[in-house]
Amino acid sequence: MADLAIVFHWSPAVMDPMSVAELMSWRERAAARHNPES
Repeated sequence: MADLAIVFHWSPAVMDPMSVAELMSWRERAAARHNPES
């Protein structure tokens, strides 16, 4: 969740209602945005 907070500037309140699957999907997007060359 820290990855999402840093990359997307989301608070815990935004992420709390999300499922684990949804969080993991967003985490992949955050990683791609943070490391675009990977």
